Amino acid sequence: MEREEEQPPREADTEPVVTSGASEVVPRVLSGEPQSLSDVDAFNLLLEMKLKRRRERPNLPRTVTELVAEDGSRVYVVGTAHFSDDSKRDVVKTIRAVQPDVVVVELCQYRVSMLKMDERTLLREAKEISLEKLQQAVRQNGVMSGLMQMLLLKVSAHITEQLGMAPGGEFREAFKEASKVPFCKFHLGDRPIPVTFKRAIAALSFWQKVKLAWGLCFLSDPISKDDVERCKQKDLLEQMMAEMIGEFPDLHRTIVSERDVYLTYMLRQAARRLELPRSSDTEPRKCVPSVVVGVVGMGHVPGIEKNWTTDLNIQEIMTVPPPSISSRVSRLAVKVAFLGLLGYGLYWMGRRTASLVLSLPAAQYCLQRASSARPHK
Repeated sequence: MEREEEQPPREADTEPVVTSGASEVVPRVLSGEPQSLSDVDAFNLLLEMKLKRRRERPNLPRTVTELVAEDGSRVYVVGTAHFSDDSKRDVVKTIRAVQPDVVVVELCQYRVSMLKMDERTLLREAKEISLEKLQQAVRQNGVMSGLMQMLLLKVSAHITEQLGMAPGGEFREAFKEASKVPFCKFHLGDRPIPVTFKRAIAALSFWQKVKLAWGLCFLSDPISKDDVERCKQKDLLEQMMAEMIGEFPDLHRTIVSERDVYLTYMLRQAARRLELPRSSDTEPRKCVPSVVVGVVGMGHVPGIEKNWTTDLNIQEIMTVPPPSISSRVSRLAVKVAFLGLLGYGLYWMGRRTASLVLSLPAAQYCLQRASSARPHK
């Protein structure tokens, strides 16, 4: 069989490589790294096209913050509102203007499915909080963390229902635009959500957990699209959460401040110099500064700016502390309450069923026959 002649990769042949770890950023083509001279030529041709599109002084939206790494790599952080059409347009405009080597989004591997789901499906999923979802959250995160996750999903579902708009539109736009940029990687930059919830729960006392859960359960204030755009300088979902957790500084630390540190670390990992391909092993290595676009909630931008030039250690914020005595007591209380409600429900249903059966004419007749057949003393 004759071998088909290899064709240089076109722009449409490249797509973002999705990673959730802090890996070294090297441009990649789907067909593999350049191996022959023709491959290197094709790589350089696409790279030249990309650099021509990249603007030295791009006209970026006011929601973009530019950060510079020590090696000269540039990071453009797009601060977004998770329920905003303007934020989606800001993301698209920024990626098209700077032609990044890496796009980093405020998602973890547990939420990556929203990137490829359509708006209608996401809208339905966000509004439906079922027993199956609750069981899955409890199995994944434990009883208290699972319940807290479902309560936070209820907050998101409340906003979704009020606005008729599914969350995370800016992340889906970022994913689509990154696929159009040659050799662009796509990184998941947020801390895994089970770690965040477990650390958040461990930071609260039993009564704080009860108080927070009560506030989340009875959230019902109406929200308009104008409210979202007015809150663009501070993400709506995070602002609502900040209002509810204002009394709990430890919770704000775990949900917001620690994730600021993690997002900063992931952005810095992405902003590494790129090594260009060589036509031979004898050719000297050549590296160039990279360009990164970060897409995060507006509430995280000040923390990222603050942490950008500081030494970061994410090991501490990735550990899950052992459950406290109050956590064990609350977990036991939830289990006892659940089993108690289940037992009472079964007792009530059994008693109700027995009453219905005994009220039937056939059952009455059988009871009368049994009573008459019993020997009298």
